[in-house]
Amino acid sequence: MNVAMDGEALELQRLLSENLLFPVFQPILDFRLRAILGYESLIRGPEESCLHRPDRLFAVAARCGRSADLEHACREASLRAFAAQRLAGRLFLNVTPGCLLDTRLMNGHTRALLAELGIAPNRLVLELTENQKITDLPGIHEALQHYRGRGFQIAIDDLGEGFANLRMWSELRPEFVKIDKHFVHGIADDRIKFHFVRAMQDLAEISNTLLVAEGIERSEDFICLRDMGIACGQGYFIGHPERRPLRQLTGPALMAFDAQSLTLTQMTGGTGRLPTARTLLKAIEPVPMHASNADVIARFEAEPDLDVLPVVQGTQPVGMINRHSMVDRFARPFRKELFGRKSCELFMDHAPLVVDQHATIQELAMMLSLAPKHYLFDGFIVTGEGCYLGVGSSHDLMATITEMQISAARYANPLTQLPGNVPINEHIDRMLSSGSLFVAAYIDIDDFKPFNDTFGYRRGDDVIQILARLLCDAVDERLDFVGHIGGDDFFVIFRSADWEMRCWQVISRFAEAVNNLLGVDERLRGGYMAESRRGELNFQRLPALSIGAVRVGAGECESHREVAAAASSAKKQAKKQARNLHGESGGGSLFIERRRVGHGETQPLRAPLN
Repeated sequence: MNVAMDGEALELQRLLSENLLFPVFQPILDFRLRAILGYESLIRGPEESCLHRPDRLFAVAARCGRSADLEHACREASLRAFAAQRLAGRLFLNVTPGCLLDTRLMNGHTRALLAELGIAPNRLVLELTENQKITDLPGIHEALQHYRGRGFQIAIDDLGEGFANLRMWSELRPEFVKIDKHFVHGIADDRIKFHFVRAMQDLAEISNTLLVAEGIERSEDFICLRDMGIACGQGYFIGHPERRPLRQLTGPALMAFDAQSLTLTQMTGGTGRLPTARTLLKAIEPVPMHASNADVIARFEAEPDLDVLPVVQGTQPVGMINRHSMVDRFARPFRKELFGRKSCELFMDHAPLVVDQHATIQELAMMLSLAPKHYLFDGFIVTGEGCYLGVGSSHDLMATITEMQISAARYANPLTQLPGNVPINEHIDRMLSSGSLFVAAYIDIDDFKPFNDTFGYRRGDDVIQILARLLCDAVDERLDFVGHIGGDDFFVIFRSADWEMRCWQVISRFAEAVNNLLGVDERLRGGYMAESRRGELNFQRLPALSIGAVRVGAGECESHREVAAAASSAKKQAKKQARNLHGESGGGSLFIERRRVGHGETQPLRAPLN
């Protein structure tokens, strides 16, 4: 046994002394940009070595008291390989808490190596791994402040596992938090996991943190996380760890992105159209990476309106040069003589904001709000399938958002703030053009006017707002769309498979909520006395819901007008069904149009008495 252990210790010494460790890089995808944010470096030993696997490698190093030596070797190997391949974006380096105080990391050795390799410090993310428990959180906090002051960013690995807990998130305020793969695998089919991750997302938005979902292995989970608004993803479905990793999306991940989900936002840029990064694109001729600094200065002098210059390697964007930063550098003595002939790579931003042309305006705005301030001045590079297309400016983005917000406010219902007729129609048209299957549900409050006349418009507004809240609570916010036509009429576009159960849920909860608005006598009687138009007092049943639902398949309707007409007809049938079933006793009704729109006979569903 001791011989084997000594053999492993000797093997570790050999790997370190002969620089035989090598990194593999796994891409980290930015969902919002449809582009690779950066890479996590994972270390390996030679394939024939007994320490090829990282778990064994680090276990032996810990037993031999050489963890710091191993991590130092891993950092250097990773940085050199990252620079040699000219990989774009950020580099995530795994660091154990115990090695944060290693003098080779603290005394500037790593910073000097970054300068030698031409890697900007703000491209480096120190990822705190979960295999060590933190016992000195204040000391770790002080160390991380030291690294932040030198431009490094911080990530917490595997939220939900090991020491990476909510207290660490609260205390350390990392730029990135990685969600443990337990919560990611199967999230598309598990509502508990979905709500756990949604809670993490709420915390991330409050703390200006980007979430990275680890362990994505299925297209369903990929699409679910993207549609939830999670910032980044990592896993075999996106890309395996490789010595020469992919530089742009390919295969299944690209296909999953092309399966665009329909956004539920009410901020649109016209009928059936959602503004994207492409709408902000300006076609600026880029400069190749081999261009000299003198060439860039000459270009800025020749084009006074040019604020930034994108840098490309072939068709792929690799950097951005800011006019004011460049001119300021070259205004100093001897700078032209020293650096004029050198590559513009020397002074470019190696981690520009790169977005896919299909990124929505909302995604761009969220990303810029969380990004370092210089991106607000530099703007962003727009790509199509990884190739350079042009540049977008933050000024144009803000102007577009302002216009969209004004438009959204114009078409939102003032009482409930839900989308009104125009956004409803636009969303239906988007559904139709995509060929998606959906259910259109028209919701109306029966006997609302007598209630409003008897108890006053303020109480009537309460009933409408209650219904709006119940509808928003009942739908799946990832899939369904709630709109307010006006008055007591609402419209819901369902893509949830269990939409019928959700409708019954709303009917039941609405009846309960209306009961709670009235006194004991009215609740016991199931109604109240109201004055008719002739001035006579009559018993009036409580407001109840009638819902008319229509299934709409691909190609069955050409426009929102046909869908609205079919749903309106179903709603009338629901109201008629309610009168026949309940008479004066009250209750709710759901009528489902079971034939294809415009074909066959209808078969009403009978609602239970309330």
